[in-house]
Amino acid sequence: MNCQRVPCRWLRTCWFFVASCVFLLTGPGIAFGNTELPKETVLPLELALKAANGALGKCEEGGYRVSVAVVDRGGNLKVLLRGDGAGPHTQDSSARKAYTASSIRRSTQELAELMAKVPTLHALGTMNERILILGGGLPLVLGNEVLGGIGVGGAPGTQFDEACALAGLTSIGAKPSIQ
Repeated sequence: MNCQRVPCRWLRTCWFFVASCVFLLTGPGIAFGNTELPKETVLPLELALKAANGALGKCEEGGYRVSVAVVDRGGNLKVLLRGDGAGPHTQDSSARKAYTASSIRRSTQELAELMAKVPTLHALGTMNERILILGGGLPLVLGNEVLGGIGVGGAPGTQFDEACALAGLTSIGAKPSIQ
């Protein structure tokens, strides 16, 4: 009599195990509908490096000793180039400008001018320690999507920092804003 129960119990256990495996392998998609994960375009390292080199080259043509930083859409540093003779502070300022441009999705020069006109916006500059509202940072836009930011620090004026950053964007066919 016990011999007949063992195969039944074993069979039920096997079916339960198989059903559990099928559920785990297919996920809750069967029960809750198929939910697709969002897809997002990323900034390839090769393009980030090319943009940084384009910006650095433009500044070197002008005789400026700068650092150039490129960040991805999340503000994570992809590339940091410190040109020969650039001051140590330029590394931090370029990275913070790139982060700010990517995060706020605007030119840091434009933000600085806006803050001068609208004093209540000064809080933007203190949102976190990585924000730097000083010209020289531009959003990196490809295909109407902000994929990151580029920042330049160390030229003798923010207009020169920004011109070099723009040269970096141009070298990869990127724009500084969504149009």
